Amino acid sequence: MTLYEQQAIREMQRWQVRMQRKPSLINRMSKGMQDRMNRMIPEKIHRVITEAIRQMTRGLITGAGIITPAPLINASLEDREKKVYDRISFYRKTAAVEGGVTGAGGILLGLADFPLWLSIKIKMLLEIAAAYGYDVKDSRERIFILHIFQLSFASQHHRNQVYAELENWISDDSKRNEQPDWRKLQQEYRDYIDLAKLMQLIPGIGAAVGVYVNHKLTNQLGETAMQAYRMREYGLP
Repeated sequence: MTLYEQQAIREMQRWQVRMQRKPSLINRMSKGMQDRMNRMIPEKIHRVITEAIRQMTRGLITGAGIITPAPLINASLEDREKKVYDRISFYRKTAAVEGGVTGAGGILLGLADFPLWLSIKIKMLLEIAAAYGYDVKDSRERIFILHIFQLSFASQHHRNQVYAELENWISDDSKRNEQPDWRKLQQEYRDYIDLAKLMQLIPGIGAAVGVYVNHKLTNQLGETAMQAYRMREYGLP
């Protein structure tokens, strides 16, 4: 095992601990505050996010309209992750620019940000999967991507459940065709990003918020994907 692999495993193990933490008091208070804020957000915004998630989920499950990158074959973990870091960097910059443009354009462009940013994140996940050598033409691999997406954008309470589902997917072949609950996925995603995205619609600060949020959360998703694929390679705790 190379020094790079040893370091990657240590990082993965620290991440696994974080994924399995019990919700703290702050987590529970934040969730309650988020629920109250969601009731204040216009229904039109909720509908846009819900529809974007629905279409993304259906597209990944069926493979409709998905351009599948070729898997990287016969490469070391270090070489694979050089490509992964490059793709994360590219897509977080792309997402930041997109968030800034739509954030500066008022409510109509702000609403357009939801499906645009979602498509950027999904393209990034497909390329990360291919960099680790997985063929995303396989519907089971696309279901794994949905688990990663759900894990990245969830409250700590729900994250515990999703992490357990991810472990089951990896360890039990019979679980690999089981689809996540897309309704729960979209609700958790909405809860996670609604407040930040609402601020993106505010004139004067929308562009700055769009750049920051899109950059930060796209990077977070990329890091979650890295650890999930490391876990497939090097095993469960």
